[in-house]
Amino acid sequence: MTASTTTARTATAAPAAGSARRRGTGDVYRLLPRPLQAVIIAILLCVALLPIVYVLLSSVNSDIGVASGEFFPSSFNLDNYVKVWSTVALGNGLMNSVIVAGGVAIVCAFLAVATAYVLVRFSFRGRLTFLRSLLGLQSIPGTLMLLPVFVLFSSASSALGIPIIGTRWSLFVTYLTFALPFSTWVMVTYLRGLPRELEEAARIDGASSWRILTRIVLPLSWPGVVVSGIFAFLLGWNDVLFASVMTNPDTRTAAVALQVFTVAQEGGALPLYGQMMAASLICAVPVVALYLVFQRYLVGGLTAGGVK
Repeated sequence: MTASTTTARTATAAPAAGSARRRGTGDVYRLLPRPLQAVIIAILLCVALLPIVYVLLSSVNSDIGVASGEFFPSSFNLDNYVKVWSTVALGNGLMNSVIVAGGVAIVCAFLAVATAYVLVRFSFRGRLTFLRSLLGLQSIPGTLMLLPVFVLFSSASSALGIPIIGTRWSLFVTYLTFALPFSTWVMVTYLRGLPRELEEAARIDGASSWRILTRIVLPLSWPGVVVSGIFAFLLGWNDVLFASVMTNPDTRTAAVALQVFTVAQEGGALPLYGQMMAASLICAVPVVALYLVFQRYLVGGLTAGGVK
């Protein structure tokens, strides 16, 4: 009688223990109550969206209204989006930014894949030193490299007899130099997660290293390629320091063109705050569109080794 009672109690307690265990697991994942979670998320959204809303409202406000600190404009005016193209050569700046940053992104992404493939799949003298140097280069501030890069390009221009400073090529080489180490390290981390069995099977079938890279590794590495390319694109798109030194009025980028609004004045009174806000939103559109188009690749690329 005692044994049967114990067995019944054990059988009854087993589902309860499993239910408690499931509830405990759920409580672990939900560290905060739902109302508190909703409040925290709302606060974070307000912190993130408030500057964007302010820029949007200021772009349809007058310069006097923005200077006086108005958050909501007294009158909505879309003239800033029309005048911005004639006040500064913003269209030319956007074109230069797209050409330079887009070219850097494409070249950097594919060079990073090839370099990372060699570093991950082959063993040679100096391989670890090269990998460590990729991380070491990220600790060098870009401001320290401005004068050496300018002197180097100026000396090369004098030696070759061709103009370098003031051309798009100077920006292209500069951005590629700074973006390639980080992009290569991203691809090294990603390629380490790819299975070697696919490459070994292709090599048994007689495929060369170049064929393996282009037909197997590259298609499987698209998320990492997109991440490295977007990083290189943002580096060239957001840069102001090198672009302001190495460009002329014909080759200046959109980031440099935005600086003109801080010194341009209408009637000698106030800077063109409204047009500057409108131009900032216009320059942000290509980056937002880039993220929306490649959003599904970013998640897999940022989680190192998307294929297991």
